[in-house]
Formats: sequence, structure tokens, C-alpha cells
Amino acid sequence: MNPLLYTFRRCPFAIRARLAINISGYQVEHCEVDLRNKPQALLECSPKGTVPVLQLADGRVIEESLDIMQWVLSTHDPENWLGGCNGPSAETMALINRNDHSFKPSLDRYKYAVRFPEHSVEYYREQAALFLQELEIRLSQQPFLNGDQRSLADMAILPFVRQFSNVDNDWFNASNYRYLIKWLDTFLESTLFKTVIEK
Repeated sequence: MNPLLYTFRRCPFAIRARLAINISGYQVEHCEVDLRNKPQALLECSPKGTVPVLQLADGRVIEESLDIMQWVLSTHDPENWLGGCNGPSAETMALINRNDHSFKPSLDRYKYAVRFPEHSVEYYREQAALFLQELEIRLSQQPFLNGDQRSLADMAILPFVRQFSNVDNDWFNASNYRYLIKWLDTFLESTLFKTVIEK
């Protein structure tokens, strides 16, 4: 029995888990979850009921996308996303942490601004853009977030920048984030992304 991945095609957390699974060659079965009608098997192995969740063949459960990425890459990491035997650097993990705990909440308010009438769409976009500015500066100095090769930082963050860009694609493409747009477009055009996003 192969490990089972509970996933949702458009979820950025699930996308980044699938990116790592794909590049590592780790064999899993996929279960696409209807978030409005979650399967009982998912809730039994992970009561929090969010995706992605990886249930291993021995019954162990990995419930966080970043943990899934690191688990499968520890089995095979052909592009060295983890950065060697010592694993991701503190700088990498801090950058991903800012994405997950600062940028993502701002992104959600920007995307679903109607649910948060305290401020305007523009306000929430500006709050989210503080993180994008940090990425733009990095990418103005090197092709990827950690240097000349894509790494865990790129793959863990790219799906969220994609989600941001899709809120108002015209605004995003007309913005001054020249390096960020190129970085994102390269990702969207890659065989890796097209493989993990296909229905």
C-alpha cells in the first residue's frame, strides 16, 4: 500500500507538498478532497480536517505541508532543495515562516476583502505587498530566493505568490515587481508546476 496524500488542487499548501513529492519521485496515492464534504477517513487520521495530509503506509500521519516537503525530500532530493546534509538554513526557515504567518493572513484578507470590511482591498493588498517587496529585493540580486538554484524557499513560497497574483492579475502584472513577476512566470511555465496542477 502506497502512502496516501489528501489534497486539494488549488490550495497553495497542498501545491507545495505536491511539488516536493513530484520532484522527489516519492510514490503516493492522491485523494482529492471536497472541502465542503470531507471524507471520514481524512478526519479520522487528522481531526483538524485541513489539507494536505500524508498518511504513511505504516500508519503515521504528517499533517503540515512543510513537514511533508521535508519528509519526502529526505528520501530523495535530486535538486538539493533542502540545502545539504544539515537541511534548510535558519534564514530559509525564517523566510518561509514569514510567508506562512504574516503574508498568508494578509493575502487571505486581500482575496476575501468582502469578509473583512474594516479596511479596503487596497489596504490589505499593501499589507501583503510588504512581503513581496522583500522577495523582489532578493530576486533583483539572484535568480532564486537563495541563490542560483531553486530551493525549498522558492517551492514553499511560490504557490502563495501565485495566489496573490490571481486576485488581480492585471494589477500584479502592471506592478513594479519586475523580478518577482519573472520568477513567478518561470515557475508557472515549468513542467513541474503544470504536472502538479493538472486535474
